[in-house]
Amino acid sequence: MSENKFRQIASAIESRIDSGQYPPNSRLPTHRDLAEELETTPATVAKAYKLLVEKNYVESFVGRGTFVKGNTELDQVIQAPDLETVYNFSILQPCLAQSLPWLQAAFTQASNKLSTDLIGYTEFSGHQAHRAAGVQWAARYGLEKGTPENTLLVDGAQNALSLLIIALTKPGDTIAVERLTYPGILAIASLLGRRVVGVDMDDEGMLPEHLKAVIRHDKPKLVVTIPSHQNPTGVTMPEARRKQIADVITASDVWLVEDDVYAFLNSETIPAICNWIPEQSFHITSLSKAISPALRCGFIKVPDSQVAAMNAHIRANIWLSSPINYIAAAEMITNGSAFHVAGLQQQIARQRQQIAQSVLSVPYTTSHGYHIWLPLPDGWRAERFVMEAKSRDLIVSSGSYFCPDSKESDHIRLSLMSVSSDQKLEEGLSKLDQLLQSEINTLFHF
Repeated sequence: MSENKFRQIASAIESRIDSGQYPPNSRLPTHRDLAEELETTPATVAKAYKLLVEKNYVESFVGRGTFVKGNTELDQVIQAPDLETVYNFSILQPCLAQSLPWLQAAFTQASNKLSTDLIGYTEFSGHQAHRAAGVQWAARYGLEKGTPENTLLVDGAQNALSLLIIALTKPGDTIAVERLTYPGILAIASLLGRRVVGVDMDDEGMLPEHLKAVIRHDKPKLVVTIPSHQNPTGVTMPEARRKQIADVITASDVWLVEDDVYAFLNSETIPAICNWIPEQSFHITSLSKAISPALRCGFIKVPDSQVAAMNAHIRANIWLSSPINYIAAAEMITNGSAFHVAGLQQQIARQRQQIAQSVLSVPYTTSHGYHIWLPLPDGWRAERFVMEAKSRDLIVSSGSYFCPDSKESDHIRLSLMSVSSDQKLEEGLSKLDQLLQSEINTLFHF
């Protein structure tokens, strides 16, 4: 029977995959965990997984585990099924209904400003007036020393991260990130063949002493940090910690990339880390999180010494970000409506955090911003919880997708903004809380 048992286990796993219990891209239990559940040996489970790899049901990665074949991990974190039929807690975006009328007005005004100069090619990364608007936007939320000359236009923060990793590193180089980080960074690094190492965090963000150790031991070319409302933990670095991180960078020969797309959510302006090290750092911001991801307007403030090189990379990769989008963006920034919408989104986020605190019975520390980093009760692992939640039309993001080393996680990330209304948010959170309180042993059977 032992010879056939691994085939029986493989067949059972196939059934779980086909039924959706193990959805595409979910991480399968470890050999040991599944062996304990099925009262067999890890070796038998390993043979079952090997058979499933041969049948193209799953794929295995050394040091990461075995996954159901499907989309990329980034696709798992950012899912966009029909928002009217599910409770989607996976997407970090503003409440779009609040942004829409302001965008409609901005594009109407922009259409009246179109000219042959604005719809053709231009020098550098875009028109000076649009770069000046980017300076104004970033300065409002804590960045100093930005100018139209050292501020470049890109197609959003993800495009900025990709360009900087391409420009500042080569295949095989190491990039240091927070111990838990935005999966978009991990996806870029993986596609480009860069190694990623995590830096430990506390409740004030990246730890300076561990960053020193990582720089000394792993010799990264680049350090990437999200200092405001960090994705996924929600931590915001206070000014003192930012200065400490700047001091560590100054004492090294690495570049800092400060991804500060959530700075507009800070209740008070906090200086950007780049303010202390303007010639050793790159500052990224965009309008995607404050107004709309479809606007695709991002800004990189670069060291003066790197302006020419970065312009060359932009022209080689995207040539020119759409001036039409930037006409609307500049219109909103210069007339103040962009800041008004950002303030509305900050207000909605506060209100939705209050709703979550009133509904969820599981203790957690995140209390500001667009999302919650939610610890799961004992017995739950993130992948299993994600699968069971999806069966109830609740779309959440597994904490494992935010780990550079792809360790199993006992957290999930919940976005509070992509659900269409406060009422639907409360309904979805109530369903989620019921699942959190349920007994795991009553939900899973072999």
